[in-house]
Amino acid sequence: MNDTGDTFGDMRLTLVIPVYREHQRFAETLREVRAFMDSASGSVDAVFVDDGSPEESATSIGGQIRALADDRMVLLRDPVNRGKGFAVKKGVLAAKGDWILMSDVDLSTPLADWIKLYDAVRAGADIACGSRAVPGAHVGKPPPFHRRILSRVFNLLVRLAGVSDIRDTQCGFKLFRAEVAKRVFARQRIRRFAFDVEVIVRARLMGYRVVEVPVAWDYSGHSTVRLFSSGARMMFDLMRLAIWRAFGRLG
Repeated sequence: MNDTGDTFGDMRLTLVIPVYREHQRFAETLREVRAFMDSASGSVDAVFVDDGSPEESATSIGGQIRALADDRMVLLRDPVNRGKGFAVKKGVLAAKGDWILMSDVDLSTPLADWIKLYDAVRAGADIACGSRAVPGAHVGKPPPFHRRILSRVFNLLVRLAGVSDIRDTQCGFKLFRAEVAKRVFARQRIRRFAFDVEVIVRARLMGYRVVEVPVAWDYSGHSTVRLFSSGARMMFDLMRLAIWRAFGRLG
């Protein structure tokens, strides 16, 4: 594990990681998160949010965290699956850090890449979005063909929702100034996969600076996005977002 980068002194970084049905590979994630914490030049903690995993999976996830006996790790659990956006919101509002790093549980972007986002925030951004679509990004294993098609359609709808200059809204690796994250997520309404777009739109309407930063990314094969059910829901949510924006209901 690479060092997390320049020291951030008394400041604190909180990882927010949503979890759903990931118990079989969760031990690997925990090892990498713990190694990242141990290599940090400042204080790092993690909030895992179980988004209503089935009982067997939830029991395994909870047991693996408890077995580490590491008070830097907290598990929040919702008994009902409400969606990734709801889980991230819950984690953000519970976070204690001065910065909040949102990461997917499969760590498809290595945690060490957080320093790229940190540099952007230190340079004046309020939110730094990891991106697979800008110069300097590195995509190792690509997603399957149907995911790429869904992504292209989704990106067209993202423009209608008011985000025309962020090429990759859906990379699950974003760094926030904590006070910004809490203000934006407190207003968030979309509970599933299109929540990233709502967060960006709301942040900009609130006057915050959002930038896109190239990162490394590998498709893990463990996504919970489904071509028809998830795609239809994302499109519906983006249409709702476009309507809210058009009628001034995002204030």
